[in-house]
Amino acid sequence: MNRRAQRIGQESKRMVERRIKPYQQQLAEDQRRADQYRLFRRNQTVGLLLIAAAILVWWLFHTNPHWIFPPGWWRP
Repeated sequence: MNRRAQRIGQESKRMVERRIKPYQQQLAEDQRRADQYRLFRRNQTVGLLLIAAAILVWWLFHTNPHWIFPPGWWRP
């Protein structure tokens, strides 16, 4: 590998923003990131609840009905 290719490879590794951002811009980005994280966690929780509900429904339909509803369960 020649020097130019090495230098280009090193430059692509250093794609970090070096300027100092204005305070308001940094606050806005932090707020946006927090909102995205909150949405991600909410969607993750909803997905896990849907999976749990699907497992429960599958279990209810594939189990012995006498275990869930024994004879006379509706009578006091």
